[in-house]
Amino acid sequence: MPEPFRGCYTVLVTPFTEGGDAVDLKALERLVEFQVAEGIRGLIPLGSTGEFLSVSREERTAIVETVVKAARGRVPVLVGTGAEDTREVVRTSKEAESLGADGVMIIPPFYSVPTEDELFHHYRVVADAIGIPIMVYNNPATANVDMAPRMLARIAQIPNCRYVKESTLEVTRVRDIVALCGDRMEVFAGVLGYESAWLGAIGWVAVCSNLAPRLSTEMFHAAAFDKDMDRSLALYRRLAPLLPWVGGPRYVSGTKAGFRLMGMPMGDPRPPRLPLPAADIPALADVMQHMGLLSQAARLAAE
Repeated sequence: MPEPFRGCYTVLVTPFTEGGDAVDLKALERLVEFQVAEGIRGLIPLGSTGEFLSVSREERTAIVETVVKAARGRVPVLVGTGAEDTREVVRTSKEAESLGADGVMIIPPFYSVPTEDELFHHYRVVADAIGIPIMVYNNPATANVDMAPRMLARIAQIPNCRYVKESTLEVTRVRDIVALCGDRMEVFAGVLGYESAWLGAIGWVAVCSNLAPRLSTEMFHAAAFDKDMDRSLALYRRLAPLLPWVGGPRYVSGTKAGFRLMGMPMGDPRPPRLPLPAADIPALADVMQHMGLLSQAARLAAE
């Protein structure tokens, strides 16, 4: 799938068997098919939502192989390859390329708190080792590193660091990245999909699109490409009640609980994450019922 990357991409959950002993590759295949059938524009396995720190090297390889094969070139596949060791990022990024990935998404080293020079060196070393595009992932809440717009402009000098997933809650950063980077680095929203679309984001890496791929895609595209404020805002208001359930500290547990309610079980998160508390399930079910997600799931299951 050639560049450019555009539109709403789902950062996929990783399905586990009951008890979490193994990755459920059949469920992962079904998830990919569901996403593509519902109009998602790209897939990102092994991001934070995919519990990338909780899978083994062998499981990682199987996940990438499965998603690439199931996607069948219909949408781009970008693989999360972040790690603390630059050498490991090179290894997993080269593996992703060899398995047919269209790009990689790389969060910075998240424990060593690298300096700006170290960050630049990190991304340059990885970029020099592969021929597919890099989506730089700025998420200071989890990485302990904040790549502000001026730092991203420096990283954008590396030829295949072509995209950034901007995951702060400061939407004006989208404006500033666009102004500083021009077409050398394009912006995918990481959190504020609706808001970022109006300031120049050309994509949205969404968690909510695991459960609502069609609604998420239609909302973002109405804002970013059609510039239809009335339609995009109406769609955003339909989507908004789901966002607290798939954001914050319960983004993995809430998403997996939602899949169980839809009759598409993805297993529980692996520890230290715990399943969504049982007391919260009725409220989540009510939100999803009002959004039509549960009836939609029943319809899809019957087809």
